[in-house]
Amino acid sequence: MPKITLPNKSVIEVEPSTPAVEVAKKISRSLAEDALAVKINGKVSDLSAPITGDCDIQFLTFDDPEGREVYWHSSSHLMAHAIQALFPEAKFGVGPAIEDGFYYDIDINKTLTPADLESIENKMHEIADHNDPFVRKVVQKDDALKFFNEKKDQYKLEIIGGLDETITFYSEGEFTDLCRGPHVPSAGKLKYFKLLGTSGAYWRGDSKNKMLQRVYGVSFPKKKMLEDHLKMIEEAKLRDHRRLGRELELFVFHDVAPGAPFWLPKGMIIFRELEKFIRAELDKLNYDEISTPMLVKKDLWEQSGHWGHYQENMFILKVEEDIYSLKPMNCPESTYVYRHKVRSYRDLPLRYSEIGRLHRNEISGALGGMFRVRQITMDDAHIYCRPDQILGEINDLIGLIRRVYGMFKFEVAFKLSTRPDEAMGDPRLWDEAEAGLRQALEQNGIKYGVKEKDGAFYGPKIDIQIKDALGREWQVATIQLDFVMLPERFDLNYIDVDGQAKRPVAIHRAVFGSFERFVGILTEHFAGAFPTWLSPVQVAVLPITDSFNEYAKSVVDALKSRSVRAELDDRNEKVGYKIREWETKKVPYMLIVGQKEKDAGSVSVRKHHEGDKGAQPLPQFIENITKEIVEKT
Repeated sequence: MPKITLPNKSVIEVEPSTPAVEVAKKISRSLAEDALAVKINGKVSDLSAPITGDCDIQFLTFDDPEGREVYWHSSSHLMAHAIQALFPEAKFGVGPAIEDGFYYDIDINKTLTPADLESIENKMHEIADHNDPFVRKVVQKDDALKFFNEKKDQYKLEIIGGLDETITFYSEGEFTDLCRGPHVPSAGKLKYFKLLGTSGAYWRGDSKNKMLQRVYGVSFPKKKMLEDHLKMIEEAKLRDHRRLGRELELFVFHDVAPGAPFWLPKGMIIFRELEKFIRAELDKLNYDEISTPMLVKKDLWEQSGHWGHYQENMFILKVEEDIYSLKPMNCPESTYVYRHKVRSYRDLPLRYSEIGRLHRNEISGALGGMFRVRQITMDDAHIYCRPDQILGEINDLIGLIRRVYGMFKFEVAFKLSTRPDEAMGDPRLWDEAEAGLRQALEQNGIKYGVKEKDGAFYGPKIDIQIKDALGREWQVATIQLDFVMLPERFDLNYIDVDGQAKRPVAIHRAVFGSFERFVGILTEHFAGAFPTWLSPVQVAVLPITDSFNEYAKSVVDALKSRSVRAELDDRNEKVGYKIREWETKKVPYMLIVGQKEKDAGSVSVRKHHEGDKGAQPLPQFIENITKEIVEKT
């Protein structure tokens, strides 16, 4: 009888071919009710999957990321069923789960309206109420082609044409779809859902193909979860960095340069403050800052492996008779700085930081404000060290990341990304690198998840996710351990204590990830109300009437003399109007000055969102705010 090992290491025995759902029932009725799918020896499967031998098993609920993915993927299938019922002529592209819900790309002879989405939602509820099971069927390629040929669905035919693997269909009620699965047991598991909108999406992301309609939705097993999520979406709209960027005069976008922001003066203040902050942190850790060329011959990218693995994401130019590329990353060029002279074991570690512009050829449909751009400013660094220095360097990087994100009150989570299928180099070196990263995480007492096969093509990495004020998760910093690409392909050496040439290890890392994306995240995290040290305008000085403009100007001068960013609002407007306007600009402090303040050499202080804080002597206010700025409190 097969022996099943549960996550708590307890073992149970079952009859051969017992469906996994029956195992869940043996453990507890509530588990069987909540389970959406099962992971057998690391592979996620339907709950109907039979147990055929000894195995490790984990039941997935909505609380598990993989469980949510199954739930949302099943919801996209349910939505497609509803769309087909209402619009029989519809043809279907792909319908995956995404980070916060699901979508399906459809080809339909009308533009879907909000009223149509409501009708689709209602039909989804009707279908879910029937509670038909999701049934998996393995089909031969010829039969799959015949099925979708009869439906005249060129999109599914194209997908099937490129498949060499086992082909599976999933049926639910009257709807059958090409799908790998897995799915929830039945449509009745899909309780509460909302269709959020539509957008255009080129088939397979290629602008040469037809534009399809992408219908987005989200679903949850509990009504309150859906209500909370919809509230979060509304709050996110209020915090949208594109709108706030325009209103607060931080950055704008223009069709003349898709995927690249125009930084406005106030936005550049935030940019420069972040630069100053990260440079100060790196100075404490003895980094050396470098700068490398932006336009590089393709020879470099061929040597690094990027030409074979990343070429479609590069901007390529012909200059005279040579092929060049705008650099999409800094890594290979840092090797030229390393190699410009012979290195000794005493020289290591060498920590090269570089804040520079990169260019990546993202498809136009994927561009989105500051979150997905073509021109990136990366706070990059490459550390070259001896193998015995790896653990110390990784520990320092983990400490740096925790300090930086702690400054912004972000919740931090760590993920280990392991060897992908297209990995370069000796698998033994990969195993060694992955073991080193695991050791560093465990030594720092960090609970971490594992993202199987999600490493870079040249090395495993630690991905750092942050959670913002709305509870949304963002992938930001990364630490990549590289035994292969830079050391091996660029033949890097150092002379060891025994006089022999040895290979250094390269560590790639970014803390902010990119300034563009990070500023976008910060804008939404703080809803545009940046902490004082980062705020473009830190103090607005508001004279009650024109007769106090001179005193107000002296207050501004005193603040500026202590490097406080202050602005004088001497417009001929009522002070109440000025206060309301500066509140919308989210300036941290307003100083109101009139006769009483002028006579006392004081200021009446208002703080954003907190209102009147009373009168303070001007020197005291300056000391308080400069302390707040310096300490970044």
